[in-house]
Amino acid sequence: MINLDGTIVKEKNAKLSVLNRGFAYGDSVFETIRVISGKIMFWEDHYFRLMASMRIMRMEIPSSFSPEFLEKEIKEIIEANDLATSPARIRFAVYRLQGGYYTPATRDIGYVISAEAMENSFYLFNDNPYEIELFKDHYVNSGLLSTIKSNNRAVNVLGSIYARENDYDNCLLLNEKKSVVEALNGNVFLVKGKTIKTPPISDGALNGIIRKQLVNILKKTEEYNLEETSISPFELQKADELFITNVAQGIQPVSKYRKKDFENKVSKDLLSKLNVKARLG
Repeated sequence: MINLDGTIVKEKNAKLSVLNRGFAYGDSVFETIRVISGKIMFWEDHYFRLMASMRIMRMEIPSSFSPEFLEKEIKEIIEANDLATSPARIRFAVYRLQGGYYTPATRDIGYVISAEAMENSFYLFNDNPYEIELFKDHYVNSGLLSTIKSNNRAVNVLGSIYARENDYDNCLLLNEKKSVVEALNGNVFLVKGKTIKTPPISDGALNGIIRKQLVNILKKTEEYNLEETSISPFELQKADELFITNVAQGIQPVSKYRKKDFENKVSKDLLSKLNVKARLG
């Protein structure tokens, strides 16, 4: 079942025009949200990021789009798919309504909410081999547009194809300044001793929900020193650990980059802290 502009319909009946601006111009933003037994994880952060993304894209935000209304819409689609007592993954997409070419005929929006089952309620530690490489064919531009989740994911798609063709589990993306920005599907953190680095949003990194949660956790702990600073590719092989974060997986430790094998002690520790926060939040 799909929520199409507030109406719940069967997937086969959830139809959009081929002239839809999300399809025609990538004029769309989306959120990937984790729901556990009807509870939306980190809902406030998702809500405010969605609103910020719509503002950056100059979309007209409906007066009805309150946190309470959208939470209700999400919970209804969860129940319609019989996932009220299960872990689920939600995709909440907002697109500008049809009309115009590059210049939109309107700033009004429509939305689609879909749901699918997930296996685990909370984040599990995955210490299976996980090898990465740099993707250097195309770059992420630093600036606000790269920080939002829009439908313009060409670099991520091409990087994912490159990773699959070369038997890598993931790739790291660079910006036009040749700084490491993020992974194909999440933010990246580098551990060296007691210092943990992650690229700043100004470098073009996605304003990730789990990134934000970990930044808050790290700022409150005396165990590690957090630096939001640019990361050079040359630093990767000198690191003790690398890990990738996103809403679906939580924290994914990297085991290998080129000739360097990494530990996973810090990522394991932080994952337990993240799970505690998810349960409390």
